[in-house]
Amino acid sequence: MRLLLTDDARDLLDLAQELADRELAPRVDAFEERGEFPRDTIRTLGRAGLLGLPYPEEYGGGGQPYETYLQVLEVLAGRWLAVAEAVSVHTLACYPVAAHGTEAQRKRFLPDLLGGELLGAYCLSEPQGGSDAASLATRAVLDGDEYVVNGTKAWITHAGVADVYNIFCRTGGKGAEGISCLLADAATPGIAAQPRERTMGLRSSPVAQVSFEDARVPADRLVGEAGTGFRIAMAALDSGRLGIAACAVGLAQAALDYAVNYGRDREQFGRPVTEFQGIGFMLADMATKISAARALTLHAARLRDHGQPYGVEAAKAKLFATDVAMAVTIDAVQVLGGYGYVSDHPVERYLREAKALQIVEGTNQIQRMVIARSLR
Repeated sequence: MRLLLTDDARDLLDLAQELADRELAPRVDAFEERGEFPRDTIRTLGRAGLLGLPYPEEYGGGGQPYETYLQVLEVLAGRWLAVAEAVSVHTLACYPVAAHGTEAQRKRFLPDLLGGELLGAYCLSEPQGGSDAASLATRAVLDGDEYVVNGTKAWITHAGVADVYNIFCRTGGKGAEGISCLLADAATPGIAAQPRERTMGLRSSPVAQVSFEDARVPADRLVGEAGTGFRIAMAALDSGRLGIAACAVGLAQAALDYAVNYGRDREQFGRPVTEFQGIGFMLADMATKISAARALTLHAARLRDHGQPYGVEAAKAKLFATDVAMAVTIDAVQVLGGYGYVSDHPVERYLREAKALQIVEGTNQIQRMVIARSLR
């Protein structure tokens, strides 16, 4: 059920559904099988105005509340999770400049980022420091009017296909206060994407390490003040977690819809399998969990839209929605029985994709730590 505030929001959801059905659904199987990133599809979404929904109209954004943006993500995820995740990651990558950049940086980068002509990536995790982001080792040393960057980032979505990288790097001493954010062109000499990781799911979404070897980034690419990078990164992740939660809801809904339709058509002992209590109750539990995940996600979005603290609620939404996606996709495979275990049916892919959502934008163990700390 769509929860919309305005006619504009309703039109956006209709547009998203049209594009999802026309541009995403017919392509997902072939692109996932080839492991090919659908760059043109992302560009099409940008030109349709779906890449910059929560950002100001003056820079080319949609000026929409997060509640509307998350429902658009849910629609996209129901057809092709890798595309919805790409939109979520790109929105995350736009945040540092949009929220903390100078006016000159916003005017220079945001129109093309929000319009889909430039694709962003978010370089925070490192090989030895994923969850412990404050210990990152990538260093940037100021040399005249340039920063010289050395280090390695890991698990970077859009590595090798992005046009710009947000680099969270150490410009000062140890700890969170020594971290800054630089916005670098991907074509900068010394910046190189490494071979792609061979992932369980989301195979059309490139993930890889990115290395920096004496990469020189102009000093005017510093986003925010020196030493504020960690705070920028954490604020971005609060919003990014809501994006992943919405993706999880969309994926779970797709799995439920497929299982219901399959169960209505599949007959055993002379009647549809959905009429057997064991299957019917399973589907009922799946539907209830999805509704709860959607409500929790949109509640956190409304807090954000009204300027209220929402970080803990975002952690709850990300935790619960992605756990629900995992549980629902497992049950969807079970409803199909042996047919659910083969790639002829999409629930097999949904199950592999759901696992990634429990890991990205902070593992669900990290979300539990965030929530537990808020209770003290």
